[in-house]
Amino acid sequence: MPQEAKRLAAVPPAADDLPRMSLLAHLEELRKRILQTLLIVAVAFAPCWYYVQEIFAFLAVPIKRQLPKGTNLAFFGVTDPFILYFKVAALAAVFISAPFLIYQLWSFISPALYRKEKRFAIPFIFFGTAFFVAGGAFGYYVAFPNAVRFLLQMGQQFMPVIEIGRYVSFLLTVILGLGLMFELPTVIFLAAWIGLVRPRTLMKYFRHAVVLIAIAAAILTPTPDIVNMMMFMLPGIGLYLLGVGAAALVVWNREKAKAKEELESTDG
Repeated sequence: MPQEAKRLAAVPPAADDLPRMSLLAHLEELRKRILQTLLIVAVAFAPCWYYVQEIFAFLAVPIKRQLPKGTNLAFFGVTDPFILYFKVAALAAVFISAPFLIYQLWSFISPALYRKEKRFAIPFIFFGTAFFVAGGAFGYYVAFPNAVRFLLQMGQQFMPVIEIGRYVSFLLTVILGLGLMFELPTVIFLAAWIGLVRPRTLMKYFRHAVVLIAIAAAILTPTPDIVNMMMFMLPGIGLYLLGVGAAALVVWNREKAKAKEELESTDG
């Protein structure tokens, strides 16, 4: 019996065996990834701060197009411009460093994947970045201008005094919220990849998903009208269905590989 145990201990692990990590090791890895994420954003923050006035001028275009001629944004406290520019530079830094941030996420979850599954690193980073940027662009060019137009029309009988801090907070909510919402296909794909969800389960609870998407759209939508809410909700539903399609592709590819292995073992 001791000899058998020694023999088994001497056998090297299979190539596809997953590494074992303790809870403390997971926490240490998480701490490492968070620190690296903050460092990446800090590095990207420097050039964004240098061009922060130009970046803010770009972000202020949707509101300035709707304001009466000669009207400008306002601030009430001496520290407001500094806080404003800090938020603007941080927002730009997050979008610039998006590929590196998604890489950090991949690096954290990749130890739980088999070697053959790790080859999807580049597609995961590419599509994760593309969806995030697409969500931010949709928020800036479509959702946010329409929300601003609706809100200003509601108060057209008054003189608008738009405070810069509230404006930027509003803008951050829309752009970052939609950027994260557009990550839904990537999240579903990853969950299906590691076996947490299946396409049938996702479609079974489709109505529940629609309700959750509607709640998220209501939170992101700063207006009470159904038109603007649908501008947030419909892309969310489409992204969910796209994620279901990606999950179906994962399951189909996995079953195909399993059938191939069974066929090879039978022939052998």
